[in-house]
Amino acid sequence: MTSKQLTVLSFVLILLCTFMPKVNACLNGEHFELTNGTTWYADRDYEVPEGHVFPERESLLSMLHDMDSLYKATKDIGYLSDKGLLLIALGRYQQAITLYLEIEVMKPNRYSTASNLGTVYELIGQNIKALEWIKKSIEIDPESHHQSEWIHVKILEAKIKGDEQYTTHSLLGLDFGNGKLPISKMNKKELETLHYSLYYQLNERMSFVKPKDRMVAQLLFDLGSVSMLLHRNKAASEVYKQAKRYGCSHPDLDFKIKESRRLYLKEVKSFSKAKVVRDESNRLLFYGLVIGLTAIGGSVVYWRRTKSRR
Repeated sequence: MTSKQLTVLSFVLILLCTFMPKVNACLNGEHFELTNGTTWYADRDYEVPEGHVFPERESLLSMLHDMDSLYKATKDIGYLSDKGLLLIALGRYQQAITLYLEIEVMKPNRYSTASNLGTVYELIGQNIKALEWIKKSIEIDPESHHQSEWIHVKILEAKIKGDEQYTTHSLLGLDFGNGKLPISKMNKKELETLHYSLYYQLNERMSFVKPKDRMVAQLLFDLGSVSMLLHRNKAASEVYKQAKRYGCSHPDLDFKIKESRRLYLKEVKSFSKAKVVRDESNRLLFYGLVIGLTAIGGSVVYWRRTKSRR
């Protein structure tokens, strides 16, 4: 085969690889591992918050025993801190507070200590103390929780204020308009950041706060609005449904659920049509390349036979 023929063959193979169907792997959600590598929880996705998926109670108790044994054997404070997490998951809030206060004395200014104390104080209704510890955790690590803790601060401030007429403005300091569809002056990057911050905070909160809850309902409503603004209409519809489950009574909620669903189905229909056209084009191109490759292969065989006869 001549160098020119090799060049043509290589080019054709590259084109085939380029236009062959691609297989995408997508892993949604995240998991949290304890110090010994044991998975404490796994989340389902990054669009619709549902709360962490904790192990069964018996597994939590077994893990709690392991943390005790590992701490005694190694004196690694990470195991002691993980024990506190397991106590929280088991609903043993006062024991968790006592443990984390002991850790604070042993090793002051650990981010996880401050953050978990803020969480557990809120769970028992001591919101002033919770706010103090959450603010301290932010001072220790401003990047913590994907920079979403400002929402936690807003939540606690609203709880301390005692006004339960939660709104987008009172909780987030934002406004998505009063129309049937949300509007915003934020750009896409700002909306993306807000979306993840809301998702993260809600997913944490919904692990412990079950329906119905006005604050969670309002925050879910806001997440649904952000999802719509980002054209994530399938997620928006599901998030709005979650808001309804948590007790949201916004007059336009049912409309938003139906409209986001309608927009999603419209997108699917448009995508399906485009995919049919694209698949047909790719199929024709693929067959054309195969024919071209076959022709080149035939030329090579003919050239070799001709050369061998000389």
